[in-house]
Amino acid sequence: MNSSKKKQRRSVLDSFKTVVSVVTFLLSTMLFMSSCTKEQAVPIDIDFSIEVVNNDFSVPVLVKITNKTVGADTYEWTFEGAETTSSTKQNPGTIIYKKEGNFVIKLTAMNRDGIIETKEIPVAINDEIVTDFTATVIKDNYSPMEVAFTNTTVGATTYKWSFENGSIAGSTSQNPANVVFTTPGNHKVTLEVSNGKETYQIEKTVTVAPYLEAAFGIELAFEDDDLQAPVSVTTSNNSISATSYSWSCTGASPSVSTAATPKFTFEKAGIYTIKLEASNGKETKTVSKTITALANTNLRTFNDVKLGINTAHNSNTIGAFFSTQLRERYTSQEVNSTNGSLIDIAFYGLNGTFSFNKFLSPDQVQTLNFDAIPNATHTQFINSQESCNCSTSLSVSQFDSMKDDALLSGLGITETTGGLKDFDSSKVPRIILFKTQDGRKGAIKIKSFEANGVNSFIVVDIKVMKQ
Repeated sequence: MNSSKKKQRRSVLDSFKTVVSVVTFLLSTMLFMSSCTKEQAVPIDIDFSIEVVNNDFSVPVLVKITNKTVGADTYEWTFEGAETTSSTKQNPGTIIYKKEGNFVIKLTAMNRDGIIETKEIPVAINDEIVTDFTATVIKDNYSPMEVAFTNTTVGATTYKWSFENGSIAGSTSQNPANVVFTTPGNHKVTLEVSNGKETYQIEKTVTVAPYLEAAFGIELAFEDDDLQAPVSVTTSNNSISATSYSWSCTGASPSVSTAATPKFTFEKAGIYTIKLEASNGKETKTVSKTITALANTNLRTFNDVKLGINTAHNSNTIGAFFSTQLRERYTSQEVNSTNGSLIDIAFYGLNGTFSFNKFLSPDQVQTLNFDAIPNATHTQFINSQESCNCSTSLSVSQFDSMKDDALLSGLGITETTGGLKDFDSSKVPRIILFKTQDGRKGAIKIKSFEANGVNSFIVVDIKVMKQ
């Protein structure tokens, strides 16, 4: 073999060795690297916790999840029974449960080394607790008041009742026995419920009516304020917590009544007892009052009536008109079409010197510086008994001693020119006689003339027949 061929062969062998060495190096390197990777694989420490928000286990339930896992790259969450059933977030935050049951929250954690770990936490979701009850009053709310309680709570397993001022202080029954309240006023009823994890409370009030009380007042009819028979009274029922009434009054008309506010009339003089029995179906209370009807004198008396002169009347300071039926004095601006027909006395005083005075009929006041009275009636007057040229006479002593209408009824009162004559203040007291359009006779005693300039007035007593 020549030297060139030997050199060529040696070169090939060297190249082959080089290739083998490279391959061997590469394989060794790969084996080394593979060996190193297996030795440094990252483990996964899987862990997470849950927290029920506000410790409220009744639907809707909010569950806050905190991921504590270490070494994972990806996450797969499964939320059994929750509104959101799955997630791939590292921290899914808060999930919501809207139905009750026992469920599992599951986490599967993985990394790029192919490590897979799983953890599960069970969670028990309770049904919603709806707390409520009804209170039904048996018969009525008068003492003693019986109340039935019906528990309408949903989702609870234990119950605790308390009854303020009740016949029982409390109960642990779902639906307690009826409770009796006797003290008037408001009473708190409290129901506390629980499902073993949560507790709720509701409070309501039951009210007992005030204790029964029988009471009434008596109001006299306007025309009977002197209590002379016949007397009519209207009752004002002031009873408390009553539903029915039984009235009785021997000698009255009516003698019995079941009305709430009856009217009684006493035809004769005497002492009468009005009795009221008030009831509410559970108890009855009684109260009585007496009323004395006096003998009928058919005489009404008014004392110390002030009647102003014309300027006092027209300036609406002191009225000069008087109604014996309404028992009121009227100034110019107070006269109207309603009271006009009931005004039966009119006084005219010229000025504060009282040099010219007279009583005149209401239907003639416009003749002496007064406005006409609407619907005015006629009253006959005798201003001057000494000038009337009549036999009619009533002295001051007779006026003062008058206890009934006997003297008045016997008087023949007729208007005469002399009798209508004006008078001055020189004679005090002075008796004026009159007869109204409806036939009632009366007398006026002038007691004094009070000078006060344009607001001067006279002071009189009046006695007049009632019918």
